[in-house]
Amino acid sequence: MSEETLEKSLKEKIEPYLEETMQKFLGIKVDELEKDITDKIEKKLIGYTIHTELPFKLAKNLFKREFIQRIIQTHQGNVSEAAKLLGLDRRSIHREIKKLNIDVKKLREKMYKIGYFKKEAMDAALRKSLDTYKSILHPSKLKKFYEEIPLISENIVKFLPKKIMTWKEAAEEFEKLYLKKILEENKWNLTQTAKQIDLRYETLIRKIKKLNIKK
Repeated sequence: MSEETLEKSLKEKIEPYLEETMQKFLGIKVDELEKDITDKIEKKLIGYTIHTELPFKLAKNLFKREFIQRIIQTHQGNVSEAAKLLGLDRRSIHREIKKLNIDVKKLREKMYKIGYFKKEAMDAALRKSLDTYKSILHPSKLKKFYEEIPLISENIVKFLPKKIMTWKEAAEEFEKLYLKKILEENKWNLTQTAKQIDLRYETLIRKIKKLNIKK
């Protein structure tokens, strides 16, 4: 999912839809609410928790495990199909599955529709955003909005680009989000950050430059 494609979807489809939805159910357009929601959508890894409380390598492996599991579960448990989508060959994906201790047989016991995890994440994000504005929104209108959230979430997901990130793209996006978040938490103290996430100082600097992470 390129930044240009996502930005285009936001501007041309999602933002107009959010404005129309707010007018319909709330009777007003709340700019802060719209921005809060679109900020969440702008993150390419929608629905993934970035665990900055964990060391870098452990957090990355946890993300990779969750990422590959979701791809398998939303593609009929087909490992070959998952490999193709992720830009991996069969040997590579089976190596990752073994390394990450993924039980494919267990995953196949519960399959999900494509877009399921994004819809659930969008649903939670909408509810969290609305909760922030409870004090300024009309209770009855707010109640109606909450009731419509499952449908609103589903519609937003339909507007999102369908292309799945490759294994390499997903890993890089995780690193970018993780490092930016932990750097902000540590007020960009590089020495403290490197020590906290168990990463060499030089490696942290190299990744910041490579991923173009800025304050």
